[in-house]
Amino acid sequence: MQVKNWVRIAVCSVLLVAGLVLLQISPASADSRRGADYFTNVTLITQDGTMVHFYDDLLKGKIVAINLIYTNCEYSCPLETARLAQVQKLLGDRVGKDIFFYSISIDPVRDTPAALKAYAAKFHAGPGWTFLTGKKEDIDLLSKKLGLYSDPRLSKDGHTPHLLIGNEATGQWMRDSASDNPKFLANLIGNFMNSWRNASTAPQKKSYSEATPIDLSNIGKYLFSKECAACHTIGHGDKIGPDLLGITNVRDRGWLRRYIHEPDKMLAEKDPIALELFQKYKEVRMPNLRVGDADMDALINFLASQGTDTAPRPKPEEPKTGVALK
Repeated sequence: MQVKNWVRIAVCSVLLVAGLVLLQISPASADSRRGADYFTNVTLITQDGTMVHFYDDLLKGKIVAINLIYTNCEYSCPLETARLAQVQKLLGDRVGKDIFFYSISIDPVRDTPAALKAYAAKFHAGPGWTFLTGKKEDIDLLSKKLGLYSDPRLSKDGHTPHLLIGNEATGQWMRDSASDNPKFLANLIGNFMNSWRNASTAPQKKSYSEATPIDLSNIGKYLFSKECAACHTIGHGDKIGPDLLGITNVRDRGWLRRYIHEPDKMLAEKDPIALELFQKYKEVRMPNLRVGDADMDALINFLASQGTDTAPRPKPEEPKTGVALK
C-alpha cells in the first residue's frame, strides 16, 4: 500500500511540475520585458564585500537562479543550498559564464559578508554563485518583487524554499521548489531558459513511452536518494557530511532515529555525538527531515542493507539532500 501511495505522489508531482512549466515558460515580447523599474536596482553586498546593484550588475541580460536563505536556518536552507551545489556541478563551467546563482540572506543583521563567505565554503559553492546581503528593507522589497516573499509566521524557517529561475533577456520566468530533483533543475536552467538562443532543430528520437519508469520498489533507497544523497555517499567517502557505509553498525538505531527526527534538539541538549559531528563537518546543520515512522524504518533498513564492506561500488546517482549521521 505504501509503495502505491509513493507512486501516486511521484506521478502527481511530475504532472504538476510539467503543468507549471508549460503555463509559465513562454516567449516574451520586447515590450513585456521588465527592467530596473520593476525589479528595482537596490544595492546589495556580496560575500566578498563588493557593492553591487541588483538589476544592472546581477540580473540584466543573464540567466539566473535566485533563492532566499539565512545561515542560521535549521530546516530548509541547508537542504536547498546542498541541492543547488549539485545543480552547479551538473551545469559545470556554464555557471559564471552565461548562468548565475544568487542566494540572498533574509537575515542581514547576522549574515555579514564574512558569515556568508564561510557558509558558501561549507557547501563548496563555486564561481558564478554569489551570496548577498544588504539592508533589511531592500531585501524585503526585492523578495516581494521576485515572488519569493512568504509570511515568516507560516513556517518554522520563516520562509518557503522557493527557487526563481529566469532569463532576463527573453522575459522567461518561473518559480520552482529549491529542493527539486537536481537533474531536472539543471535541465530547466541550462536548456529551457536558454531555449530561444540555442533551440535544437533536430527531430526528437525518443517518446515519453520510452522514458525510464520511476522505481519505487525500494522505499528506503528512494528516500536516501531524495533526502540524503546531496550531502552523503555510501562507500564513496565523505562529502558535505560523512560516508554512511556501515552506519547502523557504529550508531545505535534508536540514536539514529532520533537524530534524523530532531537534530536541532539534540544539538541544543549538547548530545556529545551530535556536537562532535557538528564540529567535524564545518558546523553544517543537520536539517530536520520530518520523516514518518514507516519511512524511517525503510530508510534505516536500507542503510543497514549496505553493510560494511569496502569493495568498489557503482557510482551513485546525482545526489539530492543530506544528513550528518556518522
